[in-house]
Amino acid sequence: MPFKESRSLSKRSILFFSLIMLVKSYFAWYYLFEDGPTWTTWLKEIPFVLLLFCLIEWFATKRKIAIYMLVNLLITVLFFSLIVYHNHFGIIATSQVFGQVKQVGAVKKSIFAVVHPQYMLIFVDIIIISLVMLRRKKALAWKHSMSRPSNRKAVAALFCVSLVMCMMNIFPNKASMNENVKAEQMGILNYEAYALLGEPEEEPINQAEISQAGIDKTKGIQTLANPVMYGAAKGKNLIILQMESFQNFLINLSVDGTEITPNLNKLAAESYYFPRFFQQVGQGNTSDAEFIVNTSFYVPPDGPATEMYAPKDLPSLPKLLQAQGYDTATFHTNEVDFWNRGELYDALGFNRYYDKAYFGEDDTVFYGSSDEVLYNKTSSELARMDQNEQPFYSHVISMSSHNPFTIPESKYKMTLPERYEGTLVGDYIRAENYADYALGQFMDELKSSGVWDNSVVVLYGDHRGLPIFSLKDDDKVLMEEILGHEYNERDLINIPLIISATGITSPSVKEQLGGQVDILPTVANLLGVPLDYHIHFGQDLLNQTHYNLLPQRYYLPTGSFVNNEELFLSGSGFEDGQHYTLSGDGTELLQSTEDEFTRALELLRMSDSYVTQLPDREVKDESSSD
Repeated sequence: MPFKESRSLSKRSILFFSLIMLVKSYFAWYYLFEDGPTWTTWLKEIPFVLLLFCLIEWFATKRKIAIYMLVNLLITVLFFSLIVYHNHFGIIATSQVFGQVKQVGAVKKSIFAVVHPQYMLIFVDIIIISLVMLRRKKALAWKHSMSRPSNRKAVAALFCVSLVMCMMNIFPNKASMNENVKAEQMGILNYEAYALLGEPEEEPINQAEISQAGIDKTKGIQTLANPVMYGAAKGKNLIILQMESFQNFLINLSVDGTEITPNLNKLAAESYYFPRFFQQVGQGNTSDAEFIVNTSFYVPPDGPATEMYAPKDLPSLPKLLQAQGYDTATFHTNEVDFWNRGELYDALGFNRYYDKAYFGEDDTVFYGSSDEVLYNKTSSELARMDQNEQPFYSHVISMSSHNPFTIPESKYKMTLPERYEGTLVGDYIRAENYADYALGQFMDELKSSGVWDNSVVVLYGDHRGLPIFSLKDDDKVLMEEILGHEYNERDLINIPLIISATGITSPSVKEQLGGQVDILPTVANLLGVPLDYHIHFGQDLLNQTHYNLLPQRYYLPTGSFVNNEELFLSGSGFEDGQHYTLSGDGTELLQSTEDEFTRALELLRMSDSYVTQLPDREVKDESSSD
C-alpha cells in the first residue's frame, strides 16, 4: 500500500471507530429510552468514546487495531448487557448490578428468555472486521496504517475538548432523581463512568437521632395506645409463605371461565385479604423480600440486602420471636449460598435453614425441587415442630413459578385458550396455576395435621412477575384484556397479602394501603410481641388504616412512592414526575405532594443510616442447616 494511502487510513482510524460507536449508541438508545435517540445523542456519547480513542492514539504504537477492537468489543458488550437487563427490569444497570455476574449461571434460563435475536445486530461490525482481518494482506496493510503516529498536539486538543464536553454532560445532571432520566441526560457511557467512580455518599443521620417517634412522624402516622387485636394470636405458630413472582391481578382471575388460582381465591375469601399491597424489593429480588419482611427496613440504595447488610447484627422477626420462646426456621429449595442467603439467615438469627441439601434434586423445576416437594417435606417438618412445647416461626419460599415460567408439561394443571399459547402471559398464568395447585396440597396437609389451626398463616407475593419491557404486542393485548386497561407500573408492583388465623380472622377485604415493610409490625401485633426496642419502618395494617407512605427504589426510580391514592414516579425531581391512580384505569390525575416526595426520600435515608450503623455481627464458622 502506498505511503499516502496508509497515512490517509491512519487519519481516518479514529473517525472510523467513532462512527461505529455512534451507530451502536443510537442502537442502544433505541432500546433503552422511551423516546429513543435524538440529534443530541452523539453529543452525549461520542465525547466519552473520543477520550478512550485519544488515549489509544497517544499511547499505542503497536497493536493499535487490536486495542481499538478491544475497546469496541467492551463497549459493545456493555450496551448489549444494558439492553438485555433493561428489557427484563426496566432499569439502566450499573457496575453494582454487574457485580452480581456470579449469579448469571444460576438464572441463565431467565436471561436467555429476554435476549431477542435483533439485539445481536450490535455485534455485526465486530464479525465483519474479524472476517476481513483473516485476509492476511488486508490485515497487514490495516495494521501498518494504524501504527503510524498521530499528531500529538491534535490528539491532546481533541482529548481536552472531549473531556470538557463529558463534564458538561455529567455535572449539570447529577441531581436528577430518576436513574433512567439521569442516564439519558448524561449519556449512557458518562452515566456508567459516573456510577463506577462513585456518586458522593449522602451524609448519614446519626443513629442516636433516629427514633420510632421520628419515623412515625415522617411517615405521617400516630401510634395507638390500645391497638386492636393486640395479642389475639398470642402463642400461635407463625407461617409466612412467600410466593414467587405472584402479582395481585391473579386473585379471582378467570380466563374463559377457568379459575387461575382457585386455592388462593378460596383462602382470600375466608381471610383478611389486602388487595392494595405493594412490593418494595431492590436488586436482590426474592432475597430482598425475605430481608424486608423479617426486618421492616428498606432495601439498600445499591446492591442486594444479602450482600450489603448481611454483615450486620440485624434486629429481626426471628430474634423477636425467639425472645418469646419460638423456634425459627426458613425453607428454600435452592442452594443456601445463592444470593448469599446463608449469611443473611445468620444475620437475621434463624435457628436453622432448610435448602437444596434437605430437599434434594428430584422433580426439579428451574432452580430447585418443585413446589410440590417443597411443601410436602416442609409440611412434615412443621408437623414435627408443632409437637414441641414451644411455638415456631417458619418462613417458606416458593420458587416453581420463576421467570421465564416455562414449567415442564408434566406440571400443567390447566389448558390455556389458544390465544395464550406461546406467549409470556400464557406461560406466567400456567406457572402460577401450578403454584396454586401445589399450595393447595400444602394447605390440605397443614389442616390434616392440625398445624393450620394452631398457626397464623401469612401469604404474600415477593415481586412482580411480568416485566413491562419484556412484553410483546400479543402479551400487551392479553394484559389489557385481563385488566381492562393498559398494563402499567401500578399493576407491576401490586402483590397480594393474605392473613389467616383460625378463629381469629374472618372473611374481610382490607382496603388500607400496605407494603412488604408492614408485615413485621402487623404480625407482631397479632402475636402480642412488643416492638418497643425494635426500630421499624412499616406500620401495623390492622390499626394504621387511614394513611400509608411507601417509598420505592430500584424497580422504580429513586424518589418514587405509593400513597393512599396513587403511585408517583419521580422524574429529574418532583415537578416532572408521573402520576398513576390506584383505582380505575390509572389515567385520572390526582395530586401527590412534594412534601410526600421529600418525606419518602427522608425515610429511605433514615433506614440506610440506621442499618449501616448497626454493629457488625460475629461470623460463625459454619452455618447451621438441616
